[in-house]
Amino acid sequence: MYKELQGKTAVVTGGSKGIGTAIAKRFGAEGMNVVVNYYSDSQGAEEAVRIIEEAGGKGLAVQANVGQEAGVQKLLDAAVEKFGGLDVWVNNAGVENRSATTELSLDDWNRVITTNLTGVFLGAQAALRYFTENGKKGNIINMSSVHEQIPWPGFAHYAASKGGVKLFTETIAMEYAKQNIRVNNIGPGAINTPINAEKFADPVQYEETAGMVPMHRIGDPAEVAAAAAWLASDESSYVTGITLFVDGGMTLYPAFQDGKG
Repeated sequence: MYKELQGKTAVVTGGSKGIGTAIAKRFGAEGMNVVVNYYSDSQGAEEAVRIIEEAGGKGLAVQANVGQEAGVQKLLDAAVEKFGGLDVWVNNAGVENRSATTELSLDDWNRVITTNLTGVFLGAQAALRYFTENGKKGNIINMSSVHEQIPWPGFAHYAASKGGVKLFTETIAMEYAKQNIRVNNIGPGAINTPINAEKFADPVQYEETAGMVPMHRIGDPAEVAAAAAWLASDESSYVTGITLFVDGGMTLYPAFQDGKG
């Protein structure tokens, strides 16, 4: 669909499953080179590479901890050494777990913040350094969430991380706009990923969640990947510093949908 993406190189963190794999697949279909990052799921990453190459692109699986500078540098080096450069960096890796705030351990807080927020900072910083040092019109896409806007009791650490990603994205988008480096967020809503598969297989839980979505359905990872491809393309060349919600309207206060209130 986007001919200008053919032959360009992207890093996708957390690419071994779910939304990350869907983005990697879509980039492959655009003829891109994709570095698929994984932390522990090597099998999933290799499967993502296979999907990329079947779709028409080139792939490389690289293990790295995105919460550490050395891990992020490893991903950048792999992109440059294998494919000759970097054009798009997608900060997709993320974790979550439910806990009442009074019971939330410091270890769990740090684990979520390190991956979801520090990992975004480190990935964006590495990409920005590469783009500025090489005079490139680079592109950074951060994976946020509807919970950068919607409070989520039981997930204070997750919501805090995504709220941080929102303002971090807006800030660096402004900071580097003059260098023609674009930085945007994608904010998925309820998406049918492996982490949610068991929940959404239960008709009661599916309906409960779908009831919070004006379109009354759960999204597909490919729909998020389509947003990523658009943000990576020249079609969005005048777009920076936004959160593109892919949420079926979840952020539109659906309790008021029928004129209630």
